[in-house]
Amino acid sequence: MSSVESPGFQISRPGDSHGLTLAASAAARLAKLAEGEGRPVLLRVAVDGGGCSGFQYRFELVETGQADDLPVTTDGQTALVDPVSLPFLAGSEIAFVDDLSGAQFVVRNPNAASSCGCGVSFSI
Repeated sequence: MSSVESPGFQISRPGDSHGLTLAASAAARLAKLAEGEGRPVLLRVAVDGGGCSGFQYRFELVETGQADDLPVTTDGQTALVDPVSLPFLAGSEIAFVDDLSGAQFVVRNPNAASSCGCGVSFSI
């Protein structure tokens, strides 16, 4: 297993996953969205500054990725993460939840020291 050092972070890289995983729930939701659109869709996941806890997740459905995106694939469905967001998402799981608070993509992030009530913003 190799790793990449970044200020304050160490990113484990088992195989090609870089410590990131796309949960089966997220893959199933992407497949359903692609079926409804009649074309493949990719989930772009990024971390932006802001939000009530310091950083916030941004989710976007796209048709194509950027040359430097890290693809994370499960069951033929793909999420993309840009290299700037990668240190903040190392070891995370991208999932889809459908519960009383709503249906949404979420990041289960072991790097987050705290998060807001809605789970969209976090601090490290």
